[in-house]
Amino acid sequence: MNVTLHLAQDPEADELLGRSPLAALIGMLLDQQVPMEWAFKGPSTIAQRLGTDDLDAHEIAANDPEAFAALLSEKPAVHRYPGSMAKRIQQLCQYLVEHYDGDASAIWQGVETGQELLKRLEALPGFGKQKAQIFLALLGKQFDVHPKGWREAAGAYGEPKSFRSVADITGPESLAKVRAHKQEMKAAAKAAKASGR
Repeated sequence: MNVTLHLAQDPEADELLGRSPLAALIGMLLDQQVPMEWAFKGPSTIAQRLGTDDLDAHEIAANDPEAFAALLSEKPAVHRYPGSMAKRIQQLCQYLVEHYDGDASAIWQGVETGQELLKRLEALPGFGKQKAQIFLALLGKQFDVHPKGWREAAGAYGEPKSFRSVADITGPESLAKVRAHKQEMKAAAKAAKASGR
């Protein structure tokens, strides 16, 4: 796996995401309640603070929880909620060690259908249906992971040229389109709430 991504908008961080399945998964896990670039830069920051150029699920899972939380909390913090995210990352890595021998790419290798892959992603700690569908769309659109029916399993996120999520970001222009879409969705949700629907 070695693709060029533009999710962190930082060459070093994006390079790690493009070659490390675990980094991509952790970036997706962190992608909530913070700007997307901040979330996807997280794996690179964690690797630097661990003194390595890649992330290892076995190493993270075995890390002392307090020490790992402190590592994420160092300024600049990896996330707005570094303590709870440290716990989630460790839970994700423990799950990967238990079910996939620590190899994140084993989640999608040899999977026959998009539905099966969606189920595997939804089973990951910290991944609900929406996050699983977005990551499935990212795998399909940017990592050439194409099990049968992957677009359908990814729902609206799998649609070509949809600019709905990180799966569609290939540079600054597409990032702006995704941001605009997200703002439209927020405004629509706010309007619906205000009208009592």
